[in-house]
Amino acid sequence: MIMKLLPSLTFIAALGSGVVAGVFFAFSSFVMPGLARMPAVGGIAAMNSINVTAVTPLFMTALFGTGLICLVLVVGAVIGWGQPGSLWLLAGTLIYVVGNLIVTMIFNVPLNNALAAVDPASANGAAVWATYLRDWVMWNHVRTITAIVALACFIVAWR
Repeated sequence: MIMKLLPSLTFIAALGSGVVAGVFFAFSSFVMPGLARMPAVGGIAAMNSINVTAVTPLFMTALFGTGLICLVLVVGAVIGWGQPGSLWLLAGTLIYVVGNLIVTMIFNVPLNNALAAVDPASANGAAVWATYLRDWVMWNHVRTITAIVALACFIVAWR
């Protein structure tokens, strides 16, 4: 049964990876540079608002739903090992899960929580904001690149 669903699930994982890559690319390329140009008080307020607003069913489905599909695809890749594209499928799933879900949970979310806890108007707020911009953006670059690489792996596996 899983082998029959594999092409469709691979296609959906590719779409999900592409959507997630696009969101993260937007943040890396112009959202965060734009926020970095703002005074710390305004940048922190805007980013905290974005972080609250980002937790929507639509985006969470794209981010974590793609991860869930990846877990099914790992099983399919292992069961169908030796089939054309199985290595690409396994690579795409591992790259997506590690580079997007694990990086998000271990690095980006704690940084978001620390930013939400700081007083934007304090001297500490400006220091936290500077560190946040450096670290969060670096990990977002990782998420962007791994989502794009996973997308490419799913396309090659699907062919």
